[in-house]
Amino acid sequence: MHIVLATALAAFCRRPYFGCPPGYLSHAGYKWAVVALALGLSCRATAATAPPLEPLSLDEALRVAEVRSYALAAQDAAATAAGEMAVAARQLPDPVLRLAVDNLPIDGADRYSFTDDFMTMRSIGVIQTMTGADKRRARATRFEREGEVAQTAHALELTNLRRDTALAWLDRYYQDQTVALLHRQRDETALQIDAAEAAYRAGRGPQAEVFMARAAVAQLEDRIRAAEAARANATTLLARWIGERASASLGTAPDLSNVRLTNHSLAHAADHHPDVALLAKREAVALAEADVARQEKRPDWSVELTYSQRGPAFSNMVSVAVSVPLPWDQGNRQNRELAAKLALATQMDDERKEMTREHLADINRWQQTWRADLERLAAYDKTLLPLATQRTLAALADYRGAGGSLTSVLEARRMELDTGLERLRIEQETAALWATLEYLLPTEHDTVTTLASPDLTATSEPRR
Repeated sequence: MHIVLATALAAFCRRPYFGCPPGYLSHAGYKWAVVALALGLSCRATAATAPPLEPLSLDEALRVAEVRSYALAAQDAAATAAGEMAVAARQLPDPVLRLAVDNLPIDGADRYSFTDDFMTMRSIGVIQTMTGADKRRARATRFEREGEVAQTAHALELTNLRRDTALAWLDRYYQDQTVALLHRQRDETALQIDAAEAAYRAGRGPQAEVFMARAAVAQLEDRIRAAEAARANATTLLARWIGERASASLGTAPDLSNVRLTNHSLAHAADHHPDVALLAKREAVALAEADVARQEKRPDWSVELTYSQRGPAFSNMVSVAVSVPLPWDQGNRQNRELAAKLALATQMDDERKEMTREHLADINRWQQTWRADLERLAAYDKTLLPLATQRTLAALADYRGAGGSLTSVLEARRMELDTGLERLRIEQETAALWATLEYLLPTEHDTVTTLASPDLTATSEPRR
């Protein structure tokens, strides 16, 4: 835009100035021309020195995915809600205002009179339920445990987010590598068309080899189209996590030979898995609910203070009353509710132990497969890939020396391509296992801490 503006300004300076003939440049026009030239050179220098966009690294993709996630924000909101409820649960119930008219006559000479009969009273009272401190503390603790569940669910969502984003990034990366490998093979195979045509014209080769070379190139182009479609799908999946940045070029792949999990034992990894930690927090919620049920066996007393006004000829009165619920069937109500809550806690404990065993087996299996794939990749780099390349070079040398056929060259190139694609497939599987192990556990920064008890003296209001 600046370059266009500078060009227009320079053209304006060439117009006749205050009656001057065309082509004449006045002193003012000369200054405007200098400004236009400087502006154009500045814009060109800015465009020339603008840094190119850097490739999208895996760490940057993880950062973008974390910023864009609504699931993490939802768990934060759940933790905030539980903290607010914990503050409210520690308070006494609201008092109840009671307005009443007692003993109003409905027949006789004093019917519907509020002052003539000595028994008629207009009353106002306040009722306060006295919930015990232990019961209120148990209710607040239950909400605190729910807050810890939300925090642990946040850590679980974060680890799943990182794993899925890494898998999508790696899928797109290896699809790029596959397309690039197929393009290189297509370009090298296309050279054989010219060689086959030259040999046919010179009478040193059959025309069938020309069509054979063209068919080989056509097959590679078909595989390229399929690979590009797979890359487009991988880009779409990556965009689900990072948005528009998914179409950018990617940086280098991470080091697949080392994962953070190797610093911990398998038992530690299974015990600290976010799924297991979440079940442990839910077990704590069940135990807190059992404590609430245990406290509910103690009924809440209510105290009522009433002021009653009668007619002017009679004295006013004050009444005090205490209400006490009678839990006469605790065996079938409160005790059974407590037993149900304790059974739920036992269920959570058993599920946590079973899940720990499952994750322990999965982690062990993933690690073994990951190490085996690393050894296979080393064997490909040391033996299989060099042998495939040497076979292609030998077949090509024989063909150029009129001692071999084009069929041997194309077969050698096909074998080299298949070997390279197989290595990419193994590396992609290794990368997927690496991402699963690398992002299996939360980092130290993501470690969930116990929800602190809220300040009872503070006023808690909803966040806006």
